[in-house]
Amino acid sequence: MPPKTEVRQGTLALMILKTLETLGPLHGYGIARRIEQTSGDRISLNYGTLYPALVKLEQEGAIRAEWGVSDNNRKAKFYRLTRAGRKQIEKETRDWEQTAAILSRFLNNAGEIA
Repeated sequence: MPPKTEVRQGTLALMILKTLETLGPLHGYGIARRIEQTSGDRISLNYGTLYPALVKLEQEGAIRAEWGVSDNNRKAKFYRLTRAGRKQIEKETRDWEQTAAILSRFLNNAGEIA
């Protein structure tokens, strides 16, 4: 099994938003497990990382939280994407794609002048 890696700064919010876009409303534990699963278990999220990000996204209006009951009959806060969150996904996706393309140029063309 590959070693676990830390979540890169600026990526967790996008991972949370994309998870909610894909799966619909989820509680924090479900979001964390899905992110870990999608990463091929290369990322391990702890609650000290996840919940502050959820609070920040909620304060920004990207997600909305409502209390509900989980699959195991426990009270849980379920998060869902808002219209502002969908717009944030589009913007952040463009930003990350541009950043990846720039970095790729450096990694693949080290020393070359375009």
